[in-house]
Order: sequence, then structure tokens, then C-alpha cells
Amino acid sequence: MSTIVAFHAHADDPVLLSGGTLARATADGHRVVVVVATDGMDAECPTPRWAELRAAAAILGVHRVVHLGYAESGHGPVLYADPPGRQRFVRADTEEAAHRLAAVLHEERADLLLGYDSNGGYGHPDHVKVHEVARRAARLTGTRLLEATMPRDVVVRLTRIVRALRIPFRYDTDALGRGYSPASAITHRFDVRRFAARKQAALAAHVSDVRGTGRLAPVLRVLVWLPAPVFALVAGREWYVDVTRQ
Repeated sequence: MSTIVAFHAHADDPVLLSGGTLARATADGHRVVVVVATDGMDAECPTPRWAELRAAAAILGVHRVVHLGYAESGHGPVLYADPPGRQRFVRADTEEAAHRLAAVLHEERADLLLGYDSNGGYGHPDHVKVHEVARRAARLTGTRLLEATMPRDVVVRLTRIVRALRIPFRYDTDALGRGYSPASAITHRFDVRRFAARKQAALAAHVSDVRGTGRLAPVLRVLVWLPAPVFALVAGREWYVDVTRQ
């Protein structure tokens, strides 16, 4: 058995980027811990997104969920003031955040850390910060690091399909095509179609995101409503870059 720590920016990210991988790992008998940097709780008590994250994690078989203690930074041009008692993640000192993550890695005796690629996927500042913090924590602890990503050509094809189906999509398509990773950089391609039903159910557990008004909400609703075999075709593969091979 190995222990895998998956470090993500926001509550819904573990499912979208690595849900099949986590389900596969737990099914194979490995211990899986999810650490989210942001959006676990407000100043006083857990928010609905925290409960939704825990429900989704349970569906995937995750053994433990940890909130690193930061607030979401947002993706617009304005970085708002920090909420009471917390700092927005993008403002966090990378070294200090890396030590928080390293403490979890030490406590869990982690064999593998999952982070994000250098673009933070589509470029959200919290995702870029996850990349930086994960890299530093891996160096501090000597933990092997795989960075979750997608091949750019796959991203381009999916965005074209979304637009062809006239699903509202408030993202810069050109920017998405420059984000994520070139196919040549990807070292691990996991077929997780066997776990697609669990991944879809875990996604549906994020009610706030699926039913909300966020930029990705229309796409999430379609993914949740898709027949299981179609969802498996769309979301049944996950990709990583092994930092040790760079």
C-alpha cells in the first residue's frame, strides 16, 4: 500500500482533474488524502462546499480531507481584501504554504503528491499557486510529485465540442489552447473509465457548483446529466506530468 496526497485549489477540483485516479487508487488498496488550499470554511463554520467536498470524497473512497486554511482568490482582475481570519491563497507566502502542506505529507508518510502543471491548467491564480506550493513541498519532503494536466489538443477539441453544442462557455478559448501541457510533456495517461460512474456521482455531489452561476456551471450540468457510457468517453482519461522525469 502507498499513501497518495492530492493537493488541489478548490473544493470541486479533486473530481474534475483526478477523480478517476483517486477512485482507482483507493480501489487498489492505497490510502488517499485530499488537501484543498481554499474554500473549506468561512470565518466561523463550514460552508456547503465543504460538505459537498466531503460527500464527493466519500464517493471516491478518499480516506481524509484536509483544508489548508486559505480563502479563494477569485479569477477576475480585482483581488479583493482578505476575509476575516484568513488570507487569500494567491497572497500566501509560498514557503509558509509549502510548510503547511509538507506537514501533512510528513504526518501521512506520503509516497506520492499530486499537484498541478506549471500553467495551473487554465491559469487560475490559485491553480498556479498550487503548482508552486506543491513543487516546494515536494522538495522539502522528498516526495515524488505528479502534476495533473490535460493535453492541449484534447482541451481544444473539447472546447470546440462545447461551443458546437451551444453550451454557454465563458472562457477564452485561445488562452485555454495555450494552457495545460503539450502532449510531449505528459508522462502518465490513466484510463479510468472503470471508475467513471463514481467520478460522475462525485461531480454531482458538488451541488453548489453544478446548480450555481459560475462560468463552468453549464458544462458541469451537462456532464452530470450525460448517460454514464458517454460520460466515460468524455471524462474517462486523466493525465499527469512526472516532475522527476523533467
